[in-house]
Amino acid sequence: MKMLNPQKPRLERRIAGSTNRWRFPRQPFSGDLLGLSQMCKAANIDFDEVLKNPDRLCISQIQKIFPENLKNKTIQSREADVILECLGFKWELHQPQLFQSETLAKLYLMGLARGNANPEKESVKILQAQQPGRSREQRPVKKMILSLKINDPLVTREAFATALKNLYMQEVKICLDDVLGVLAAAHILQFGSLFQRCVTVMMSGLTPSTIKNFYLAGCKYKEEPLTTACEKWMEMNLVPLVGTQIHLRKIPKELLHKVLKSPRLFTFSEFDLLKTLLLWVYLQLNNKTQTFPMYQTVLMFFSSFPKNCAFLDRDVGQNLIPLFLCLRLHSITKGKDLEELRHINFFPESWLVRVTANHYHALENGGDMAHVKDLSTQAVRFGLLFNQEYTTHSKVITLYGFFFEIKGIKHDTTSYSFHMQRIRHTDLECASTVYENTPISLRAERLVTYEIRAQTTVDGKWQEFRTNQITQKFGLAEPSCKSHALKIQTVGIPIYASFSFVFSLS
Repeated sequence: MKMLNPQKPRLERRIAGSTNRWRFPRQPFSGDLLGLSQMCKAANIDFDEVLKNPDRLCISQIQKIFPENLKNKTIQSREADVILECLGFKWELHQPQLFQSETLAKLYLMGLARGNANPEKESVKILQAQQPGRSREQRPVKKMILSLKINDPLVTREAFATALKNLYMQEVKICLDDVLGVLAAAHILQFGSLFQRCVTVMMSGLTPSTIKNFYLAGCKYKEEPLTTACEKWMEMNLVPLVGTQIHLRKIPKELLHKVLKSPRLFTFSEFDLLKTLLLWVYLQLNNKTQTFPMYQTVLMFFSSFPKNCAFLDRDVGQNLIPLFLCLRLHSITKGKDLEELRHINFFPESWLVRVTANHYHALENGGDMAHVKDLSTQAVRFGLLFNQEYTTHSKVITLYGFFFEIKGIKHDTTSYSFHMQRIRHTDLECASTVYENTPISLRAERLVTYEIRAQTTVDGKWQEFRTNQITQKFGLAEPSCKSHALKIQTVGIPIYASFSFVFSLS
């Protein structure tokens, strides 16, 4: 008598549309693969994620059943469906609101699974009970106790309460002081709409006191729009705002490095940027300082180190070299400023020798800057911060014996223009005293490659205007003495106007 081998269970086939397709023999997938794929596409859910985590599809279906206006319905007369134990408190929650949080929804479904042989059927009952026309008596309420452990120190009871409140009400006000905790709570709850609201609040609330924590939060949660907004804000405000406050100390080195490398970085001059960076280093080394130091105090501090070794060559300065390599030291040309750099003994001697040699060769060749190869990363840069009270704003700059005026003009409430103009040294007020030790070039023409850029914010979004890179011969009389003007229309204020240029080879 022959023993028959038991047949292995075969996958079922089901008519799906006009074709037969293979399907899974049992739950959690109630349809064929193609049907499941189409369902995921309609629900805007990742197909691979559903295969790994079937609850994801169920939660999404339940979320679609509960209309948005349930948030605003009065539910005080209903008993809670769930008691959530978290942060030492017991929070009473209701089923429709529960499923707005993926974390709470998963906990709830796991709770159903503990008490039911077929949790999938129980979740289907939840869906059916919420369909229009179903009576309250048919609602399969299962009051249960759930537990959620949170180890993130940012999530306080107040922040968690605010997050849960958003399950029930639309547009709950989120204070800037509490937004980090609410963001962390929204992340743990997997409450996507609240998380994005927190990001929006943070992006519109960037200040010297918040920039560090908001940037680190963006990095922690891999929220690229937030980190990008922090970097962009710092590019404009490092020198004129953050660099004047004690909050400069808190700026992370990584963020500072990114900002220093950016071609959009705004600064009044390269020397102003250098001073800001020296202040940052001083505050890192003197972390008990509670008041913002005077620049002279910073100079005295670095000058106090032994003269036998530059600060950046010391162990404490080695890891700071990448930051200072981002500076364009060749843009510092005033004799007083160069003497100051040598006096504080901060930079290696080889750096200062190279800067001096570049200046010598440029002066010897009538201003030609042969050492500058790339306008976007090596050009001399100056800036104007055009505030609301200005109708005109200008500054005179001098480089290798040539004098230029950079200028902004307000034509009406939304119309502005920015340009640069070559001027004669004899046209300057107090020229004999202010520019006493400055060389003066007698060349009639100067070939310059330049770019003018203006940036401002409108409704929290940055607007950027710029000219192309233009090469022009500047004479001493009109019209050749004036550059092309950057004309802009904007309601944003203030306007950060940057002028980058290099003296091209004649």
